[in-house]
Amino acid sequence: MKFFIDTANLAQIREANELGILDGVTTNPSLMAKEGIKGYDAIMNHYKTICEMVNGDISAEVISTDFNGIIEEGKKLAAIHKNIVVKVPMIKDGVKAIKWFTDNGIRTNCTLVFSAGQAILCAKAGAAYASPFIGRIDDIGWDGVQLIEQIKHIYTVQGFKTKVLAASIRNPNHIIRCAEVGADVCTCPLDSILGLLKHPLTDIGLAKFLEDAKKTL
Repeated sequence: MKFFIDTANLAQIREANELGILDGVTTNPSLMAKEGIKGYDAIMNHYKTICEMVNGDISAEVISTDFNGIIEEGKKLAAIHKNIVVKVPMIKDGVKAIKWFTDNGIRTNCTLVFSAGQAILCAKAGAAYASPFIGRIDDIGWDGVQLIEQIKHIYTVQGFKTKVLAASIRNPNHIIRCAEVGADVCTCPLDSILGLLKHPLTDIGLAKFLEDAKKTL
């Protein structure tokens, strides 16, 4: 399972990359706004900077919701760098645009997926990634990881090449459960990634080793 970091914060991207386990980055307009990135040129330059930092797929999201607008935006985003994956919303014109992008050699990430039916449409249109938002599904009382498992099963049975990218990760346990059910990618906040490092017995064991090491000096 690949690890992407879900942020537009350059310091967090750098920290995750320095761990040696980072495979890519996902962003969205909300994350850009959070970092104070405003204006077309600033956003495009920010994507370029991220691409220069990380050797992996970088999802860059369109904000248009009509077919022609999505296509025009997507072409400009894809021209930034070879690692850009155009992030397209799960709407009717989004699916149409994904098919167009697929036919024209531009990779896509279909975002805001909340059902297996939507995931099937992503795959049929040729998306490189489908992004189910498991945290938001959990918020309404359903099981987001169960959806990941269902989509992965469908893709395997049907021979779809689309990768299941688990998004809206809220905690380290989400990452572990997604790995168990076969998610191809998890895109996570830095805190969730770093949370995988933590275990009280590791802390206790290390403290004991260090204490004993002092006795040998």
